[in-house]
Amino acid sequence: MKKSIPVVATLVAVVVGVAATSTALASSASTATADRDTKISGASVITWNQELLKILLTPGAQPATVHPTRSYAMLHAAIDDAVVSITHGAPPVLVSVKAPHGARPDAAAIEAGRATLAALYPGFKGELAQLADDQLAVIPNGADEQRGIQVGDAVAAKILDLRANDGSAVTPPPFTPGNQPGNYRPTPPNFPAPVFTNWGNVTPFVLKSGSQFRPEPPPALTSATYAQALNEVKSLGQNTSTTRTADQTIIGKFWAPPIWNTWNVIAENAAVAHHLNLERTARLFALLNLSFADSAIAMYDGKYHHQIWRPITAIRLADTDGNPATVADPNWTPLAVTAADPSYPGAHSTISAAGATVLAAFFGNRDQIHVTSSALPGTVRTFDSYSGLATEAGLSRIFAGQHFRFDHVEGLELGHDVAQFVLHHAHQED
Repeated sequence: MKKSIPVVATLVAVVVGVAATSTALASSASTATADRDTKISGASVITWNQELLKILLTPGAQPATVHPTRSYAMLHAAIDDAVVSITHGAPPVLVSVKAPHGARPDAAAIEAGRATLAALYPGFKGELAQLADDQLAVIPNGADEQRGIQVGDAVAAKILDLRANDGSAVTPPPFTPGNQPGNYRPTPPNFPAPVFTNWGNVTPFVLKSGSQFRPEPPPALTSATYAQALNEVKSLGQNTSTTRTADQTIIGKFWAPPIWNTWNVIAENAAVAHHLNLERTARLFALLNLSFADSAIAMYDGKYHHQIWRPITAIRLADTDGNPATVADPNWTPLAVTAADPSYPGAHSTISAAGATVLAAFFGNRDQIHVTSSALPGTVRTFDSYSGLATEAGLSRIFAGQHFRFDHVEGLELGHDVAQFVLHHAHQED
């Protein structure tokens, strides 16, 4: 007689079979989604970066007392954290949300970019909405796109809330210049009021405080190191210098534009050349601009803590510095008009070292790099390493008569330290 199979056993077999099939289907769907996400281009990240640069170049768009690196950092932290909230390919750099299944990370990146910049620059809302619509048009309509948009909105809101009371809106107190040798004071020809006097007190994005890597005091005015640095910029940085080479003159002029803008364009070119996908492009720009933002905070902390005079003041008043190796030249004029803040440490050197450190972490120090400048249209500078690029950018300020050698050296160290801390933070989170 044929044995009967117990009903319970049959039901169990059916349930197990269904469960196994469901698990296999879910796994297959999850794999397909992961494959889709890894193949998405990083072009939208670059588009939003270019849009922010366009806004920053619009006269009056950027508040005079808010440093542009803050906007770059907020934009790219929002894009990155919206993407990884969906892909889970890396931990967030600042915030995260629980993303619904199937949400498209490219839609999230687009919406995070739009929502963040619309909040920071409300006068550009229409332009930003059109840009977002144009990008979303290439993504298939449907629930997954809408879910991605919801994630982008949620992350942008969190980033904006996180930075709402970071001290960036505080009205800087009036600056009182010192009158002792070495003290910073406004510079010729227009003697502008110092800028970002309170920026060192802004809450950093990643650093523990603006003073975390505060530079040691610069060389004493009476030291041989100080005399050597002053005489170097006095010779090479003068507008009518006969010791500066033709190439050094080009360098002094080439790097004049805001250095954080230049490095963001360098990063755009690198991301395209190395064919980074959405996730890697978003992470690159997030870490790069978080490093720039915190470097700016640390740099201004150092500048206004030490309040060292600029070369134009130091050279014209060299007969007051107590150093027999320096000689005053009351008519000395630099190649470029002096920036309106203290000399030490140098901004170009600080930001450039941070940029080189982050880009080298992604691509290796040695790379094929071509840089252009709005200051010298048609001129292209070529480099085979990010460190070499950073060194030239920093030295350009000596050739332009803006900085001492010790401003450059300390700036390179500060920017490197900040970027390493940001990268270590991201690695620790991993």
